[in-house]
Amino acid sequence: MSALVTGEYLVSQALALALADFLAGESGLAKARVKDCLAKGGVWVSRPGRRFARCRKAKTPLGPGCRVRLYYDPEILRQIPPPPRLLADRKHYSLWDKPAGLLAQGTNFGDHCSLLRLAETYFSPPRPVFLLHRLDREASGLMLIAHSPRAAAGLSRLWQSRAVLKQYRITVLGLWNREERGVIDLPLDGKEARTEYQLLAIERSRGFSRLLVTLGSGRLHQIRRHFALIGFPVIGDPRYGQGNKDMAGLQLRAERLAFTCPLTGAREDFRAPEPASKTGE
Repeated sequence: MSALVTGEYLVSQALALALADFLAGESGLAKARVKDCLAKGGVWVSRPGRRFARCRKAKTPLGPGCRVRLYYDPEILRQIPPPPRLLADRKHYSLWDKPAGLLAQGTNFGDHCSLLRLAETYFSPPRPVFLLHRLDREASGLMLIAHSPRAAAGLSRLWQSRAVLKQYRITVLGLWNREERGVIDLPLDGKEARTEYQLLAIERSRGFSRLLVTLGSGRLHQIRRHFALIGFPVIGDPRYGQGNKDMAGLQLRAERLAFTCPLTGAREDFRAPEPASKTGE
């Protein structure tokens, strides 16, 4: 069977089986396919009185009242994630260069193509991982992952208080005809949004402009939406703008993260290396 299979299954009062055996029987999938889905994060288990949590072990025992959710999509399971690059390891947190095409975190259907999971299994023994911020799948560049509750709490406070300098390098469609430095402060979703920019270069032969962007707020797709709204959509953006589609991918790269470490008090100022290819955010 190769079709998408989803469902929620209740373990009966009289039944007690290992997870893989139970799911193979309930779903009709071959046991090998169930195990592959388990390993890649597409199975969730809830015990009586507890929330659903991702479960990976085929031999996990199930008792009466357990509920199992299966999210089996063969197309997702066949995907091979592009590898991220570890740039800095501070033990309590690590810095990564996320390539375009890699999710920040997984979905119900799995997490094997996500930076969070790849960062977790990169280290030996595996470290706990805590997501601090997101970068769109189409985007590339710097992402910070916490490895302890203390680091996660401290760094999250920095993000919430806007104490992290976040800069991006983008290429937009059109020859820039506004001031070389400025601010886009158009509201997004009825909320304040602030995007600062600095012109870096105009590529007249291609009809493109390159800019350095600093975020002053964190709205969904803020950079992409702001530049599309003023008539300069980001090159390669699959969602916003017209005439800006490009086979090279989204030309938006997270280039700089700077903050004062809440654990040591030291100033951290991380810069992204040049990408291996022209892909973006």
